[in-house]
Amino acid sequence: MPAGSARPGGGSAVSLSRWALRLATVAAVVVLWQVLAANNVVAWLHFDTVPSPLEVLSAWGDRFGTQQYYLDVGQSLIRIGIGFALATAVGVPLGIALGRSRVAGDTLGTLTELARPIPAIALVPIAILVFPTDEAGMVFITFLAALFPIIVSTRHAVRALPTIWEESVLTMGGTRRDVTLRVILPGIMPGVFGGLSVGIGVAWICLISAEMISGRLGIGYQTWQSYTVVDYPGVFVGMFTIAALGAATSGAIELCGRRMTRWLPRGEQKA
Repeated sequence: MPAGSARPGGGSAVSLSRWALRLATVAAVVVLWQVLAANNVVAWLHFDTVPSPLEVLSAWGDRFGTQQYYLDVGQSLIRIGIGFALATAVGVPLGIALGRSRVAGDTLGTLTELARPIPAIALVPIAILVFPTDEAGMVFITFLAALFPIIVSTRHAVRALPTIWEESVLTMGGTRRDVTLRVILPGIMPGVFGGLSVGIGVAWICLISAEMISGRLGIGYQTWQSYTVVDYPGVFVGMFTIAALGAATSGAIELCGRRMTRWLPRGEQKA
């Protein structure tokens, strides 16, 4: 067998072993948490006030049986979906323009660099004042949180493209449209999906914070409500629900990225 070639079935075995290691790591953390909480351990960290995994699991089971839980999950997903879709629709074209046009870089790029360091969550008071409803304000915060990672990643991806690719297309009689469709868009896909993956994570952070401050529905709002009524298992239910939703949306983006970059060598695809 040639050196470096994969053995039949070897990939599946490696994949199963990696998943087993991941599950074992999570299980070890949960078991340690259960032991510390069940024995009310106080060693700098106060596990005597922390609910055990079994208590959290029981509270989560109770929430599964309520309509309110699904309303909160649905509302958060609607907000993240609208805000992230708008950020993608604006951020990718704007990132391409900033990477391709000096005029765009000197105008829109200047505004982008001035606004980018401002945390989106810091704009919640402005959103409350400017937008007619809290709902529109939270979608705006989500949009803004995802926008800048997408813009920056797209701009860097455009600038990293070898100029010889564009020159080759033009030399063979291609148009600027051909350059955009056959060079720029395919070439920046790994970078774009990297920005989308980062953007969805930042969007979740800011959305949950906004829901805690000004929300009426949503996982962030219910998590904060659980804290105010000293329902600590409910707080952990909210935290783990946020983690699950974030992992699911991020995983969906990464899966889409792998499918859209299948033409790349395996090691260069969006992981």
